[in-house]
Amino acid sequence: MKYSHKLSDAIHILAYVEIYQDGDLSSQSIAGSIESNASLVRRLMSLLVKADLLESRPGTIAPKLARPAEQISVLDVYQALDTDQQLLHIDEKTNPQCLVGANIQSALNDAYDQVQKAAEDQMAQIKLAGIIADILANSAQVNA
Repeated sequence: MKYSHKLSDAIHILAYVEIYQDGDLSSQSIAGSIESNASLVRRLMSLLVKADLLESRPGTIAPKLARPAEQISVLDVYQALDTDQQLLHIDEKTNPQCLVGANIQSALNDAYDQVQKAAEDQMAQIKLAGIIADILANSAQVNA
């Protein structure tokens, strides 16, 4: 199974921009922190700009949060990404001649919808400011 790191990387970008707001905020520098490539960072930053989570001006290397970190939730970032917004996916290729195979999709739809709603409700409660505070606290413990 392949996992997407887009949400993690997008939150990483926002936290990096806030923490290093007076430093090197080039896509190359941010990519070095993520251990990815600058083109991925630019693509994610573009999505964050479209979602009004990040401000960036062409020709300048000075991105900044579009609103305070206390007002940006993990759900905001999740919804900004051009990905399938479902956390869980139902296998569409099951045997229609089998009792289970013919009925598993409809049986799982309600359960998966409940999980999706609960996850989104929880993501709405988690703010970027809290994640940044955790990063800084962990850094202080490591450097102590």
